[in-house]
Amino acid sequence: MSTDDTPDDERPDESGFEDVDVDVDGDGNVRERLEEEADRAVEQFDERIVDLLSWVLETDTRARIYVYLRQNPNSTSDEIADGTGLYPSTVREAVAELHEEGKVSRRKRESDGAGNNPYEYAAMAPSELVGSIVDDVQDELNTVFNLDSVLGAENEAFETEAEPVTITVEDASEETDDESNEEAFDGDGGDDEGDEET
Repeated sequence: MSTDDTPDDERPDESGFEDVDVDVDGDGNVRERLEEEADRAVEQFDERIVDLLSWVLETDTRARIYVYLRQNPNSTSDEIADGTGLYPSTVREAVAELHEEGKVSRRKRESDGAGNNPYEYAAMAPSELVGSIVDDVQDELNTVFNLDSVLGAENEAFETEAEPVTITVEDASEETDDESNEEAFDGDGGDDEGDEET
């Protein structure tokens, strides 16, 4: 039997792909695998965002809290701990630091009953977060640019300290972010004064 003598039911079709039998109605393995792959992709995406934010917010813990609060505004520290899997004491400490730095806002949760009303937290908009670190990043880049003058090396091209790096952050969605923050604490996303529909 030569290589061309493969039975027809084992040959790939003209597209070059072999037929694969998939039992969709069977035990649901395909659906489960697709759901698992989708969950894994989302988890990997979240991990990449946390890694990036860890650089901006200084720690992985603070980054996880920030991401959780962007997805779940008005959460208490206990809800954040449950949602992130972090220890409650770790969350309380990190949220207090983030609040002191102005990266999250807080207010007392309103309740009808008597008792302790915990703080609920909301994270600042990502554009504001970037804006809060721009000056530091710009200063660091200018220091690197002027390294020769800092080290005392002679460089005829730059006898004076220059600041060639300028970072400008423009927020195209500023109005949208402001409305989101209002909605986080108002619950309706609009002004508290009467809105008229046109």
